[in-house]
Amino acid sequence: MNNKNKNKIKKIKLVLTDVDGVLTDGGMYYSSKGDIMKKFFVRDGMGVTLLKNHGISTIIVTKEKNQIITQWYKKMKVKKLYDGILDKGAILIKICAKFDATPEQICYIGDDINDLSLLEKVGFSVTPDDGIIDAKTICDYVSNAKGGRGVLREVADLILQVQKVKS
Repeated sequence: MNNKNKNKIKKIKLVLTDVDGVLTDGGMYYSSKGDIMKKFFVRDGMGVTLLKNHGISTIIVTKEKNQIITQWYKKMKVKKLYDGILDKGAILIKICAKFDATPEQICYIGDDINDLSLLEKVGFSVTPDDGIIDAKTICDYVSNAKGGRGVLREVADLILQVQKVKS
């Protein structure tokens, strides 16, 4: 980890994350009745808890709007859910105002084309190992984990390590 990224991480007080391709592997499982299921990785939930225990809130920003995400958000006690967001870059102003933060104090984890505008505006940007090439090109950090395999937990551990917080 280079010093430039360490300095960016030291300022982080909010972690924003996408869902599909970050908290999940991007797969959607459909039943014959049209029900959709998603698989979340348990260590990402622990990442939310570790961050929260050290005063860093996690916020979900997703294009999707469904009950599965809402259930995970509630169970994990994520600070806020912004769902149905088509222009993710535009939501940053609202988040900064609501949580008394500057863009430099925000980390965002995203993996696809609709995440690029927000990834470009935050203080520390992250994409999973299997994020699209454009995301890898602009992000400060490419996770060692693939989407749905602990990306958020890796970022949480990284933030807490750099901020010298014991987990």
